Amino acid sequence: MHKGTSTKTWAILMVSPFVLCFILFWLAPMLLGLWVSLHNWNLSSGNNGFVGLQNYVDILTPGSLYNEAFMLALKNTLVFVVISVPPLVIIALGLALVLDNLPTGLKPVFRTIYFVSYSISVTAVSAIFLWLFNENGGFINNLLVSIGILDQPINWLSEQPYAWLSILIATVWWTIGFNMMLFINALDEVDPSLYEAADLDGANAFRKFIYITLPQIKNVAFFIIIMTVIASFNLYGQSRLITAGGPEQSTTTLTMSIQNTVFGMNQLGVGSSMAILMGIIMLLVTAAQYFMSYRKKEVN
Repeated sequence: MHKGTSTKTWAILMVSPFVLCFILFWLAPMLLGLWVSLHNWNLSSGNNGFVGLQNYVDILTPGSLYNEAFMLALKNTLVFVVISVPPLVIIALGLALVLDNLPTGLKPVFRTIYFVSYSISVTAVSAIFLWLFNENGGFINNLLVSIGILDQPINWLSEQPYAWLSILIATVWWTIGFNMMLFINALDEVDPSLYEAADLDGANAFRKFIYITLPQIKNVAFFIIIMTVIASFNLYGQSRLITAGGPEQSTTTLTMSIQNTVFGMNQLGVGSSMAILMGIIMLLVTAAQYFMSYRKKEVN
């Protein structure tokens, strides 16, 4: 009896830091944001009264100022999700497969090389790519012009689709190491005897990848896809610092629109409502991914 009580006490002590952090940094801010979204709340004058769902109605009413800002930012965010998730997953998997086939002594070296960019702040990353893609004197333009690929410099940061391409390249370079490490860990868990059996049957590298590697790492791959979608939905630093949301607000994301609503328009209540709607959209997208994956497992 005493031993069981002691075990429960230690279990509570071990889990309590996580529960405390969960309450302080997720549950409490979410509930506060939901409460603020139901009020006419300004940063300057504070709470001006309960308005119920009026903030949500204003955002979802076509033609209103808030609706135009929210829908434009939502469209831009979805564009980035569509163009960024495939390369962030596929390139990461490709790098993991390459590293998995390197000699044992070289693996830690190249893991560090590919992962080190993930430790750099978004400010430093943006400064690097601002220099690389600068129209006047930027390294990319100078290189392409000098070797004869371009006749004149490209305005990478102020024209589409180059602005999205610049942000995409910066994001892939910056964050690819995290997904790569997850894939490497998944590949390490694949039973080597499966590959040995495939070799005896004469299977080539492609067949081993399709019939052994992918089925063995599909759960990790699904987790990586979900986390990458969520991360792409939260795009902020790259578009803010590299393109400043331009050209013509074509790279202004939901997070940027929420910030502008709160600090630019002084509408904390409306901004909180936008944040709640953004969370609901992300939840629906994630749930759809999970449902499609679950249905696929049932079919198989």
